[in-house]
Amino acid sequence: MVLKELQEAVRVVGQTPVLWIPGIVAGLLGAVLWILFNLSGTFFTSRLVIIAGLVMVLFVAGTFGLVKKNETGAGTMVREGVGYYFRVLLPWLVILFILLLVFALIMIVTIISTGGSTDYEGTGLLAVFVMIPTLFLTFFCDTAAVFEDLRVFASLRRSIGIVASHAWEVLGFFVTCIVLLFLDFFVFALIWEGLLFDKLQPLVDYYNSSAYNETQFASMFTPQQLVTLIGPDGMWITAAVIFLAVVFLVPLLLAFKACFYRSMIGSPVATVQQITGEFDSKGRWYKY
Repeated sequence: MVLKELQEAVRVVGQTPVLWIPGIVAGLLGAVLWILFNLSGTFFTSRLVIIAGLVMVLFVAGTFGLVKKNETGAGTMVREGVGYYFRVLLPWLVILFILLLVFALIMIVTIISTGGSTDYEGTGLLAVFVMIPTLFLTFFCDTAAVFEDLRVFASLRRSIGIVASHAWEVLGFFVTCIVLLFLDFFVFALIWEGLLFDKLQPLVDYYNSSAYNETQFASMFTPQQLVTLIGPDGMWITAAVIFLAVVFLVPLLLAFKACFYRSMIGSPVATVQQITGEFDSKGRWYKY
C-alpha cells in the first residue's frame, strides 16, 4: 500500500508543476532562517519561525485541496488554501496546547516528587513518551479536515480513528518518510561537502591527525565554530543547499501524505438496492 501511494505521489508532483510552489516557499524560508540565525541569533529567528509556519499552512492546505480535487491550477491551490486554512491550523494548535499542558503537568509532578529539584532528563524522557503517540495518532488531522471537510475536534477524532484502524500501514508510511528524509539529507550533504571541500579540508586533516574519537572531536567543535570555519561564502552556499534540499522534499512529502490518506479512506461505494417487480399491460411498474 505505502509504495503504491509513494509512486502516485511522485506521479502527481511530476504532472502538477504548481505543487512545487510549496517547496520553493519552504526552501526560501529555510534558507532565510539559516542566514538570519547566523547573522542575528535566535531572537529574530524564533519569531520568523512562527511566521514561516503560518505561511506554510496556506500551502499545505492548498496542496491537499489540489490532490483531493485532482486539479492542477494555481487558482485552485489558493482557493483551497484560503478555504481550509483555519481547519488545518486549528487542530495543530490544539495538539500543541495539549502537549504543552502535559509537559507542564509532568514538570510539576517531577518537582513535587523530587522535593523541589527538577530532573530535566527524566522530564524530557516522559514528555517524549507522551509526544510520540500523540503525534502518531493525530498526524492526519489536517488531511482529514481537507478531504472530509471536518472541523477541529472532528478532524482529530477522525485521525485517531483511522490511524488506530490502519496502524501498520501508518507505521510503514512513517518509515518511508524517514527513509526519504535520510536520502534527501545524505544526497545534499554530499553536495554541500563537495562545494565546501577546500574549507573543510583542514578540519578533516586535523581529525585524521588527532587522537580524539568522533564523540570527543564533535564536542570540541560547535556549530558556530563550523560556521566560522566555512566563512561568509560557505554560509551562503549552505543556504543554497538547504533551499534545494527542501524544494525537492516538501512537495513529495505533502503529496505522499495526501495520496496515502486518500487511499486509507477509500472511495465511497454506492449501495444498490435490488428491487423485484414487473410491468403491467399499460406499462405501470409494480414492485413485490
